Amino acid sequence: MDFEVIRNYLPLYQKALLLTLKIGWVGISLSLLSGFLCALVQYSKIPVLNKIISGYIELSRNTPLLIQLFFIYYGLPKIGIQTNAEFCGIFGLVFLGGSYMAESFRSGLEAIDKIQSESAYSLGMTKWQTFRFILLPQAVSISVPAFMANIIFLLKETSVFSAISLMDLMFTAKDLIGLYYKTTEALFLLVIFYLIILLPVSIAGSILERRIRYAGFGN
Repeated sequence: MDFEVIRNYLPLYQKALLLTLKIGWVGISLSLLSGFLCALVQYSKIPVLNKIISGYIELSRNTPLLIQLFFIYYGLPKIGIQTNAEFCGIFGLVFLGGSYMAESFRSGLEAIDKIQSESAYSLGMTKWQTFRFILLPQAVSISVPAFMANIIFLLKETSVFSAISLMDLMFTAKDLIGLYYKTTEALFLLVIFYLIILLPVSIAGSILERRIRYAGFGN
């Protein structure tokens, strides 16, 4: 292990870390939003939209992110839609992550006993008030473990962005190995920097899961 090489590589990995975090967190934030909207459509059983959302979820969850990125990066320009690698990375992460977040949130909504909605209606609450004050808080708390697992999964999936020439952590490691053949040092730094990203998320998720009061249970 050549620590002088590691010291020289650090600035490159730090730059790649910032790009990975930027794309990852923007993509995950939009995934949560799109997943929430898709879950609402499914839960409300809106006839036409429900089938469209179901088809999207099946397509997204049953195709690899790498194939989705290739289609977005190389396919969209063929039909006149010009993009860049960073946009494609974010869009691909949202396309994949939205379906996983939708299923997590939908399962949280469906886990709530229907008698709670019926009780809220009997007290004179509107459908929107019931959703906002009764269903939504419980669904979110139930879905927290699934949300955290999805976030970690999506952050790890950013490793395929190197396939569309994004200078993320994986691209940096592969580039340095190809140029200087310092495989051990490059991979060592790759592991360390992914741990820097993922370990705090995992710890924060564990703390959040313990502190949140789960619907029907509590601490």
